[in-house]
Amino acid sequence: IFLSLQQDVIAGFLYAILILVVFHPVVDLIDNFNLTYKYAPLIIIRTAFEMTAVENIEDQLASLRIAKRSTLSEEPAYLLDIDVSKPAQSENSGFVAVSCSNKSIRVYNRETLNFLREYSSHPGILNGVRFAHACDSIVFSACSDGTVKCWDIRLATQKAVQIFSGYPSNVFISFDINHNDLIICAGTEKVEKDVFLVFWDARGITNCASATKEPLGVYSESHNDDITKICFHPIEPNLVVSGSTDGLVNAFDINKDNEDDALISTCNSDSSVSFIGWSGKDYKQVYCMTHDEGFCWWDIAQLDTEEPITLLHVLDVRDAVCVENDSLHYLVGGLYHEKADKLFLLGGTSTGNIHLISCGTDGLSLVGTLCGGHSATIRSFCWNLTDESLLTGGEDAQLLLWKPGAVERSLAKKASMKIASSVQKRVRVHNSSSKAGKS
Repeated sequence: IFLSLQQDVIAGFLYAILILVVFHPVVDLIDNFNLTYKYAPLIIIRTAFEMTAVENIEDQLASLRIAKRSTLSEEPAYLLDIDVSKPAQSENSGFVAVSCSNKSIRVYNRETLNFLREYSSHPGILNGVRFAHACDSIVFSACSDGTVKCWDIRLATQKAVQIFSGYPSNVFISFDINHNDLIICAGTEKVEKDVFLVFWDARGITNCASATKEPLGVYSESHNDDITKICFHPIEPNLVVSGSTDGLVNAFDINKDNEDDALISTCNSDSSVSFIGWSGKDYKQVYCMTHDEGFCWWDIAQLDTEEPITLLHVLDVRDAVCVENDSLHYLVGGLYHEKADKLFLLGGTSTGNIHLISCGTDGLSLVGTLCGGHSATIRSFCWNLTDESLLTGGEDAQLLLWKPGAVERSLAKKASMKIASSVQKRVRVHNSSSKAGKS
């Protein structure tokens, strides 16, 4: 009897093991421990995949090579800002628009960098350039004459097809258009004691009715110095951030009835803001760079929690990033890479080398350096996440297209000397005593 019972126990034990193996998913649904056991390998695999994705992105960035180089124009100028047309249902390969220091906008073919058109706005200075999101032939720029001008590159005319006018004292030095093309916002220089964020209704731009539009209204209380940068949220059309030489980076919800209610957060960079952007999952983080090469990074999703909102604050990136056999002289801008869930910065040297920098809450690290392209300071860039290509423009008047593993076939040679320009800075020079947070 004992031997029979022992055999039954052993058989039952083996049968239980068989059930666990064959019907593991069913048992897992019942047992929380087994749920954890079941999905643990998946978590490990997913983490490994995410790490590999980041490594692949950084490898791609490090493998960028010159694919195309634009020809020098008859009137060389600094290339201050770059934007590319958004994907559209059209046969063309897209366009690149460049804001230049000679008060003009130049338009190129996106793939070949062949020059197509030029728009001039004498005597006003054009600041920034943006394509409409819904129409790849509509391009905008803020102007120091107190307007935001709109051009249609399908038309032969050199005149703006639509003008968004500000108030008489406005001198616009920054602007952006939200992602559904409904609202334009422009930032002004400080005139006497006044500095404004000016808003317009942009509906109807795809029809380009030749008319001058008046502002919807302004925000006038949140900054006290030049508004150097404006950036709408990539997903939420009602969210916008602004940066200023007063050191503040403000986030607004423009759906609110007044400026006080619209102001979501105010972050202080303690220095004059040169660049701002959104990052992180669902773009709930904001970052900025400063004119003295500082970097700040905040998580505004933590505003209503007890967690700190500052993810990283670097007083001088030039001292924080180690570059072997080279140096880092300045920052140009940044971009959040959704696939890798990673924020990258772009900086460079006065001789034209480009440094790609990876951002983490534990600090900054060099990804790679692009050499042999430019011969002077880089002023602008545009990163295409679809094919990992990079467009760069600089004080050598050259527009370059970089692609992973590309081989340059152009016979054009880069300029050996930095060109002269009437514009030395994107904004007015401010002494250190005017910076917020300085005593």
